[in-house]
Amino acid sequence: MIEIINNKEDWNSLLDSLDSYDLYHTYDYHHITKNEEDEAILIKYSENNKIIAIPFLLRRIDDSYYYDLTSVYGYPGPISKNIDIHFNNSNFITEFKRYLSAQNIISIFSRLNPFIFNQHHCIQHLGQISTLSKVVNIDLTLQLDEQLKAYHKRLRTHINKARRLCNIKLAETKEEVLAYIDLYYKNMERVNAKKYYFFEEKYFFDLLNSSDFNTRLLLATDRESNTIIAGAMFITTNQIVQYHLSGTDEDKLDHYPVKLLIDEMRIIASQENSTFFNLGGGVGNKEDSLFHFKSGFSKDFKDFNLWKVIVNQEVYDQLSLEKNIDSETNYFPLYRSIDLN
Repeated sequence: MIEIINNKEDWNSLLDSLDSYDLYHTYDYHHITKNEEDEAILIKYSENNKIIAIPFLLRRIDDSYYYDLTSVYGYPGPISKNIDIHFNNSNFITEFKRYLSAQNIISIFSRLNPFIFNQHHCIQHLGQISTLSKVVNIDLTLQLDEQLKAYHKRLRTHINKARRLCNIKLAETKEEVLAYIDLYYKNMERVNAKKYYFFEEKYFFDLLNSSDFNTRLLLATDRESNTIIAGAMFITTNQIVQYHLSGTDEDKLDHYPVKLLIDEMRIIASQENSTFFNLGGGVGNKEDSLFHFKSGFSKDFKDFNLWKVIVNQEVYDQLSLEKNIDSETNYFPLYRSIDLN
């Protein structure tokens, strides 16, 4: 049985009944990050005592009667109850395809979550699952000293220096949050980030104020001047910690404050019995300088997978043809590749 959930009360009730979920499955995260014209939905499939739930953004395809499903930015994918390696998902596939066809949905694109087990067992034999890159995880189930042993030697030196030069505090006032946002914007300008990453101020405050997850903004202050020189946002959901956004004063880069903030959050999360601390990957999922920076903390790399489904190949091809898209591009869905900016 397929059921579509789009209100907060039922959405949260379903999440609480499942084996696990992460930040990227929550109602608030979907509504904080989605485009205005997109509809956030949670698709629920029930079979005896088993449940599969998949959050999506439902999007109208321009100049057509068709729609597609995509995921929020991050690590969502299916979540479930009582699903294991022995689960036969053939009934789910049949019901799901029937729903997709009835709703004129042409394709599905979703990022998957490396920290939610049994995702593959939910959606196997439906579309294509491919590994795009790696993300860096700090295993918080290890003792603190064991975690520290995995640090690159130079990283430990930088953190020791940062502890001598900086203090750490939790952001508590609007002024402190605004100071962090300013550092974040300047950081994005410095690295020539795409427009997508310049979130409005409301975005940051909405994350901090949500009750669906625990968002903490840690700040590093310079000990001499007592000014804020860096900030990093960390979001915890069900023992999974996500390192979200950070920014540093360009004049204080040699204080290594963000490295200190990550290390401090590692200690806090371990003391709270969290399990995973996801630092993410590189820009555009490449093993670049950002990935190298993160891998200094841990070599516990997890696969970052994508799930792609073409529901109606004929219409998919026609839409791509009408938009005159180069079929050699790897962008999915192909008919949306002109939206890249």
